[in-house]
Amino acid sequence: MKQFQYVRPSTQQSVLDAIAKPGTKIIAGGSNLVDLMKHGVMSPDKLVDINKLPLRQITPAKGSLHIGALALNSQVAEDKQVKEKFPLLSQALNAGASAQLRNMATVGGNMMQRTRCPYFYDVAMPCNKRVPNSGCGALEGFNRMHAIFGMSDKCIAVHPSDMAVAMAALDATVVIAGKKGQRRLPFTDFHRLPGNTPELDNNLAKDELILAVEIPDNNFAKHSYYLKVRDRASYAFALISVAAALDIDNGTIRAARLAMGGVAHKPWRLTAVENALIGKPATAASFEQAAQLAMQGAKGFKDNAFKLKLAPATLTEALKHAAGLA
Repeated sequence: MKQFQYVRPSTQQSVLDAIAKPGTKIIAGGSNLVDLMKHGVMSPDKLVDINKLPLRQITPAKGSLHIGALALNSQVAEDKQVKEKFPLLSQALNAGASAQLRNMATVGGNMMQRTRCPYFYDVAMPCNKRVPNSGCGALEGFNRMHAIFGMSDKCIAVHPSDMAVAMAALDATVVIAGKKGQRRLPFTDFHRLPGNTPELDNNLAKDELILAVEIPDNNFAKHSYYLKVRDRASYAFALISVAAALDIDNGTIRAARLAMGGVAHKPWRLTAVENALIGKPATAASFEQAAQLAMQGAKGFKDNAFKLKLAPATLTEALKHAAGLA
């Protein structure tokens, strides 16, 4: 790890001034960034610690819940308001990493974490995400954990977050600060697909700061479920995960929210499937049809073709749990 400068500003403006300079990275919990620095994947000249900023609050707002960017994953998962109004988010957070990491990781940091693709972490291997135009080792290498949706010939890595999958399903909004003031971005637009620029994980500018995430009120609390299929019971990234939320009235689906993890470079929202479920009976047959629709456009590789069967099975099971049929 190369030497770097470290500063800890106490105001939002001083943070924005600091991160405007090249070679600067924000650090909060550091559960991903420090790991990447140790591996030589990222080598910032300066770290800007934002822990003095007042961004840990979880407070109700008009028609939504405001969650500060520095709120800890464990704090959000156990918050009474989150558990009562958005249990899907609590479930997703508790499915992620270990208890120790959840006590360090922040909401903003969770959003900013980078792929766990082994070719990205190994500086001796080609990786367009780490070194643009160097190639993608995963395309012809070992790609069991990789994408089946939205990939390109430049990158087939997946986003590792569980929290982000639930946030995408819950129609969250990201509140962002920059030199020109604040802006708001739908959570589903925050992360990017790889295209020709896989080195860009998201649409946050280098001189911008995540302030909060806001989740609008909804009617999904009673019928929601986060299902994560992984190689071991704890501290493992998803092979497939599904965030499923339903609004059911007298056995009929009035609305649905669905997103998948472990399948794409970003949380994979299933809007077409949600629309197809409206007006359908909340039955296993409806969910199986929805799962097949969800797989349109999916493509497997040498080692991950099993995901083409695992993904619809996981989606069906998550919907059954959400509807109380499992």
